Amino acid sequence: MGSDIIRIIGGRRLEGTVAVSGSKNGVLPMLAATLLADGESVLHGVPAIADVDTMSDLLRTFGLAVSREGLTITVSGRPQHAVAPLDLVHRMRASFYVSGPLLARLGRAEVPLPGGCALGSRPVDYVIRGFESLGARATVEHGYVCLAAPKLSGATVYLDARYRSPGATFNLTMAAVLAEGTTVIENACAEPEVVRFCEFLKAMGARIEGAGASQLRIEGVSALHGAEAGVPPDRLEAGTFLLAGAVTGGDVTVQPIPPSDLAFFLDKLAEAGLEIRREPESIRLIAPGRPRAIDVVTGPFPLFPTDLQPPTMSLMCIAEGTSLMQETIYDGRLTHADELRRMGAQIRLVDQSAVVTGVDRLTGAAVSAQNIRAGAAMVLAGLAADGETEITGRHLIARGYENLEVKLAALGADIRDGEPA
Repeated sequence: MGSDIIRIIGGRRLEGTVAVSGSKNGVLPMLAATLLADGESVLHGVPAIADVDTMSDLLRTFGLAVSREGLTITVSGRPQHAVAPLDLVHRMRASFYVSGPLLARLGRAEVPLPGGCALGSRPVDYVIRGFESLGARATVEHGYVCLAAPKLSGATVYLDARYRSPGATFNLTMAAVLAEGTTVIENACAEPEVVRFCEFLKAMGARIEGAGASQLRIEGVSALHGAEAGVPPDRLEAGTFLLAGAVTGGDVTVQPIPPSDLAFFLDKLAEAGLEIRREPESIRLIAPGRPRAIDVVTGPFPLFPTDLQPPTMSLMCIAEGTSLMQETIYDGRLTHADELRRMGAQIRLVDQSAVVTGVDRLTGAAVSAQNIRAGAAMVLAGLAADGETEITGRHLIARGYENLEVKLAALGADIRDGEPA
């Protein structure tokens, strides 16, 4: 297992090319969707991260056969029961994705209220209301969401337009593909991962229109079959490595990744004075000097991704001037500010916003990662800081980033996991 600590000696300029892994946020709902299909499903480009292991273990508990060879995962079998184990669901919020396909396939689902990263209140009420719109009866008993529906029927489901929840979009789509009649999801999430997810379902035989738009239209079918698909590249990993180049005054290229997946984010980096070169399947960032302060408001795709808010704050910490970061998606996603302050950052929190006054240099310190993206923020701060940074919580970072230390070291970072020699 190794240590739960990452050690970084900061101040090294990063330079080179990073191979972007498959998307964490893309592969997890695709794996859950295999519960819907008869026959064998095959996914290529699957990242070797802890959350994929958790979802694979979860599928096995339902009686599915899951095997992995390199970057390919093969899933086959039919779910034998509808009760998700508490320990696995508490490891990862995305475990709740199994509720939709179990309900559609077996007519019932019992899934614990989800765990995962602590990001404030992330209620599943609107997902449950969506299931009820499709004809399910929903109760919460002893910490479990209990769903029952002898038959699901198509309906119009409205999601919150402010958030356009990817989790609700994934889950309700999986329930609707086997429902009787037509389901319309209004204010659906339009993220690239949703588009690829819907393409996977369509390869299984689902009838879906509008992927990538705010309205999804799903015509239910009687059964789905196995299919083969590739996992989309992880745009959040790509963004994190571009930021690593930015905070170290570096020159970093990420590929394969279409720049359109990160268009708004890249525009903000350019606003900060960083040179961005876009190719069809790659992005290059060159940092000519100290970045300029920027103002950022997170929002649903295609706006600024909330998952890139924490690592972007690390850039703001060393920018020239005062930046404003406003978080509109999760009400508990500014906790990394306290850890950044340990490294000399000047951050003032006002409600769900952070006012960040840049400093010339951060200094290494002992800090912790509270969640995946906050951990990435601490890694970036450590790369930019003078001296040694010790980050506790490596296991949380590993939930979302494949071989993070190895990839950063290949760019020239002095980074390693483990206790001091």
